[in-house]
Amino acid sequence: MDENWKVLVSLFPKDWVERAWEAGAVERLRGFGDESALMRTLLLHVGRGYSLRETVVRAKAAGVAEISDVALMKRLRKSGEWLRSLCVSLLQENGADLAESTQSMNLRAFDATVVTEPGKTGSQWRIHYSLKIPSLKCDFFKISPSVGAGNGESFLRFPVKANDYILADRGYCSPNGVAYVAKAGAYLLLRLNTGSLPLFSSAGKPFPLLQKLSSISECGQIGEWDVMVRAPKIDVAGRLCVIRKTQQAIEEAVKKMQRQETKHGTRTKDETWEYAKYVMVYTTFPTTQTASKILEWYRLRWQIELAFKRLKSLAQLGHLPKYDDESSRAWLYGKLFVALLTDKLARIGRDFSPWGYLLQPVRAEPVA
Repeated sequence: MDENWKVLVSLFPKDWVERAWEAGAVERLRGFGDESALMRTLLLHVGRGYSLRETVVRAKAAGVAEISDVALMKRLRKSGEWLRSLCVSLLQENGADLAESTQSMNLRAFDATVVTEPGKTGSQWRIHYSLKIPSLKCDFFKISPSVGAGNGESFLRFPVKANDYILADRGYCSPNGVAYVAKAGAYLLLRLNTGSLPLFSSAGKPFPLLQKLSSISECGQIGEWDVMVRAPKIDVAGRLCVIRKTQQAIEEAVKKMQRQETKHGTRTKDETWEYAKYVMVYTTFPTTQTASKILEWYRLRWQIELAFKRLKSLAQLGHLPKYDDESSRAWLYGKLFVALLTDKLARIGRDFSPWGYLLQPVRAEPVA
């Protein structure tokens, strides 16, 4: 176990211990031998999905820490900023340019995930959350039942202010959601779901999407068209920005659709096979943001989405702190940290030496 922990720590940002003190996660180490013991205990809870009580029992049995479940909850609350800063560093290592200036833009990424707590009677909860870019600070967090009216993915679940710039995936495509954001004076950029977000031309006729896409035939070619979304009492003007995928990416998308057909016994519509060749986003961002820039913003969103996807798979098991926003946010950052560590381990795993770990730099000994 100690050897495995050393390998895992080698993936952390180099100054992760210093950050614990700077962020206020550590003021004194009562119950923990060092910062490493604190991190190991936190990851037992958020990474393995143990309840607070089970976590402290296991930590004590392993000789890692000797604390109460109440004390661990307090530590979790204080560790949110520490875990958030580590997530930012790991995302930067993954290639997401989070340092890019957003000028005066209040850029926010919306998402939601379902958490299933363990046990036959384990409850299901949907977490709705918003992360600011580039800081990754969670500026909204809401927990609701996973089923029932008003609990699905929707822009209506989030507070939106004028001049917010919102990034979201295709699950948020709906005319009512687009109208909600527009009425608030905010802007949005979301991956197009052609089935749930019909597009219209300025004349009010259905937008001829297939016809327009036929002119985008080369890998990396970009297209841009003015479109409208029609909602009750309001038409929202925007743009459709499209880029054609590489042939390899197209083939991977087709294989995924074929697997879905086999799994669910369904038949994919003919036009959907054509849509799979493109990345299509709908945006109401100002026209000062070119189509190329819009797609770059979505690329940034996609880098974060990759971590979100890993987060969603890891978050299926775990005891979510449901009655305390501070500890819930810290739990979320901890889950995201585990997801990013998993991605990094997969990315560099092929580069590990035969002895199974990365060598740390050492001072050369003088030759006698």
